[in-house]
Parts: sequence; structure tokens; C-alpha cells
Amino acid sequence: MDLAPEQLQYLTIPDILREAISIPKQSPKTFYLITLTLIFPLSFAILAHSLFTHPLLAQLQAYPQVDPSQTRHEWTLLLLFQFFYLIFLFAFSLLSTAAVVFTVASLYTSKPVSFSSTMSAIPKVFKRLFVTYLWVALLMMFYNFVFLAFLVLLIIAVDTQNALLLFVSGVVIFLLFLVVHVYITALWHLASVVSVLEPVHGFAAMKKSYELLKGKTRYAGALVFIYLAFCLVIGGVFGSVVVHGGNEYGVFARIVVGGFLVGVLVIVNLVGLLVQSVFYYVCKSCHRQGIDKTALHDHLGGYLGEYVPLKSSVQMENFEI
Repeated sequence: MDLAPEQLQYLTIPDILREAISIPKQSPKTFYLITLTLIFPLSFAILAHSLFTHPLLAQLQAYPQVDPSQTRHEWTLLLLFQFFYLIFLFAFSLLSTAAVVFTVASLYTSKPVSFSSTMSAIPKVFKRLFVTYLWVALLMMFYNFVFLAFLVLLIIAVDTQNALLLFVSGVVIFLLFLVVHVYITALWHLASVVSVLEPVHGFAAMKKSYELLKGKTRYAGALVFIYLAFCLVIGGVFGSVVVHGGNEYGVFARIVVGGFLVGVLVIVNLVGLLVQSVFYYVCKSCHRQGIDKTALHDHLGGYLGEYVPLKSSVQMENFEI
């Protein structure tokens, strides 16, 4: 990012996207390795997940009570697969975020960048992101509880033909999904960057993210919505062609389309992580919160076990008689 900190606040959504896309050019080898080792497995798992669960679900639906022992076996396999899938998804999502945010910040402070230094910093960064994610998970649990409550009201409204209840519950569900869900996602993404680049994490990072989003909420919502829309379209096409398209498409066509869609999702996920890093600096600039590159450089060095020099004011205070 070659722009002055005070100019970042004026970036539009196309400007943010262009800025994010240009970042890997500064260290192509590092981003190539991060993409290959972290983002590609994550993207492949997201799409390939339905390939493994669809046959199990089809069997359970086709023969629900033919053989109880076989049914229990299928359910056990499905639940085990879902459990390990969620663990894998969670781990690689946090690892990818840690790697990209750390690398972008290192480039921003002109700190030497390499894949090995990024991987060395990940363990400490991961711990901070994990704590922040736990707080986000609590917030999402509350959101899901409210969403399910209104979903039940919607079903009751349909059964009782209550027009007013149907309208109110429908509007609330729409707003919860389109507005609240998108806002929580934006809050989470920005809190993840804050957890890496500032000496706060967990609830404090969420609070800082909430403050930074003020004035840029529309931008954040638009960027998250664009990302989710791309993921939805990619997942929909993958499901219709690769997973359920066996009768209409040949094996070769499904392999080609599947490989292409995995590649597209890899790009979308990489750009998404880069965008959330750039958006952090945009929000800081919007709130006139200057970024001390020297302090940030030292903070990043702390993840690598480097010596962090004391500020002169602190040194003078210690020796004051």
C-alpha cells in the first residue's frame, strides 16, 4: 500500500479491491506458498464436503429402516465426518487469516517477508485468533437462537394462517439474515485483523472492531455481501454440476468444472483475506487513528521472538531520579 495513511479513508470499494489484488505482487512467492498450503486445502474442503456427505444422506433417505445396524453405521460415519470437517475448516480458516494478515502487515511496515517467517509467527497469532473466535461463536449462538425462534414463529404463522404474524416473522428473518448476519461477519473479520495487529484479542478485539466499523458499516456490509454472494454462486454451481449432475454431465466434464470452481474459490478466499486486511487500515484512517509503523514493526517482531526495543520515554522514566 503506497498511499499515505490519511488518504486510505477515501478509498472506494473498487479502490479497496484493486489495492488488495495488487498486494501479492510485492511478495509473490510468499503468497503462492500460503495459497498452496493453507487457502487451497480450505477451499477444496468447502466444496468437496458435499461430495462425501451426499452419498451418505442419499442412503439414509432411501433405506431409512431396512437395517437398523446399517443405519446406525451410516449415521456414525456422517457425524464423524461432519465433526472432523468442522475441525479442519475451523483450523485452516484461522491459519489462513493469521498468515495473510501477518504478511500484509509485514509488507506495510517494510519488514522482511518470507513464508518461513510467516509460518513461525502463526502459533502465537493462532492463539489470539482462537480466543476472538470463541467470543464470536458466543455471539453467533445467540444470533442462531433468535433466528430459530422467529423461524418457529413463521411456521406457526403458516399453520394458523395468521397474516400479521407471518409478515412480522418473515420481515425479521429477512433482516436477521441479510443485515445482522452480514454485520456479525464483518465484525468478526475486522476483529480477526485487530487481534493480530493490536495488543488486544477476544472481547476487546470485538469492541475495537465495533468502534472501527462506525462510518464504514455500509462498505463493510457491501464487501461481505459480495464475498458471500460469490461463495453462494460457486457452491450452487458445484452442487448442481459436480455433486448432482451425474445423469447430465460426464465424469470428465464434472472433474473439469469441479477443478475450475475450486480454483475460483481459492482466488475469492485469498482476495477476501487481503480485502479485510486493507479494510482495517481504511477504518483506522477514517477514525484518524494513525498507525505507528515502527511500533507495528516491533509488535510483529514479538510473534517471532525478536527483541522489542523500549521507547525512549520509557527508558528515561526508568532512570529518572
